[in-house]
Amino acid sequence: MSQSEPSFFERERDRLSLDITAGFEDLLSSSNVLNRKLEEVIGMTREYETIASLWQSFYELMRGQRDEVLEDRTTVPGTGAHVVSTNSKR
Repeated sequence: MSQSEPSFFERERDRLSLDITAGFEDLLSSSNVLNRKLEEVIGMTREYETIASLWQSFYELMRGQRDEVLEDRTTVPGTGAHVVSTNSKR
């Protein structure tokens, strides 16, 4: 065995180093893909927040109108401002 020829240990060390390097490159690539996907999801979430806010405003508006109708139960529907007496004499 000559001095310029690498030993078994050195060959295995180099092989394992290349395997580890390839593994880290795969890990980095996968991490980058995951990061891009997460950025897409966050971007979509921001878009949906605007839509959700619009629907929330619509819901609150409709709920407010329903509450006004429920509070004003002394009027008869379809008669304008006629008030039904709440004093019932039986």
